[in-house]
Amino acid sequence: MADTIEEAVSRALDESPPRNFRETVDLAVNLRDLDLNDPSNRVDESIVLPSGTGQETHIVVFATGETALRAEDVADDVLGPDELEELGDDSDAAKDLADDTDFFIAEAPMMQDIGRYLGTVLGPRGKMPTPLQPDDDVVETVRRMKNTVQVRSRDRRTFHTRVGAEDMSADDIADNIDVIVRRLEADLEKGPLNIDSMYVKTTMGPSVEVPA
Repeated sequence: MADTIEEAVSRALDESPPRNFRETVDLAVNLRDLDLNDPSNRVDESIVLPSGTGQETHIVVFATGETALRAEDVADDVLGPDELEELGDDSDAAKDLADDTDFFIAEAPMMQDIGRYLGTVLGPRGKMPTPLQPDDDVVETVRRMKNTVQVRSRDRRTFHTRVGAEDMSADDIADNIDVIVRRLEADLEKGPLNIDSMYVKTTMGPSVEVPA
C-alpha cells in the first residue's frame, strides 16, 4: 500500500492504460460497523473540493427577476415559475432534467412550489435544490457548487465519489481526497474507525489502496 494519499494517486494515474477519452478519478470508500438501514448513519454530504472536480458540473437555477438575470452568466440553465409548472406537468422531462443535472439552486420563495411540482422526482434522487436566501450571491453560490461533489452512501457500505480527472496533478487530487476523508471522519459515528478501506482509481484503471 502507498505511504501517502499522493503516492496512491500517482500510482493510480501511472498504472492507468491510455484511453481515447478523458477519464475521471474516483474514490471508493468501504464503511464498517454502521447500521446503514438507519438513515441517520448514512453519508450524505455536499463537499467543496479545493482543487475542483476536473469535470463539468451541470447546475440549474430556479429564479426570477434580477437573480435570474445574474444566474444566466454562470448557470447551465435558469428556469422561472412558468418552466417549473411545465415540468410539473411533464414527468418525463422532469426526470430527464434531474438525471442530467448535478445540482439545483432555487430562490427560497420558490422552494414550496418546487416541492409541489418536482418533489417526487428530485427527492428520491437526493437533488432537492439548495435554497438561495435574499442575502446570498447567486453567482458565488453557482461557482462554489461547480467545485462541489455529492458524497452519498445510501444504504450501501461501499460508495464512490469523483475526486478529479486524469490530467490533474496527483497533488491536487490528493488535496481533494484529504478534504473528503476529513469530512467523513468528522461526520461518522466512530470517525476513522468506521472507514474500513479506501481505493482510488481512474475510470478504467486499476484500484490502488489509499492509506488511512
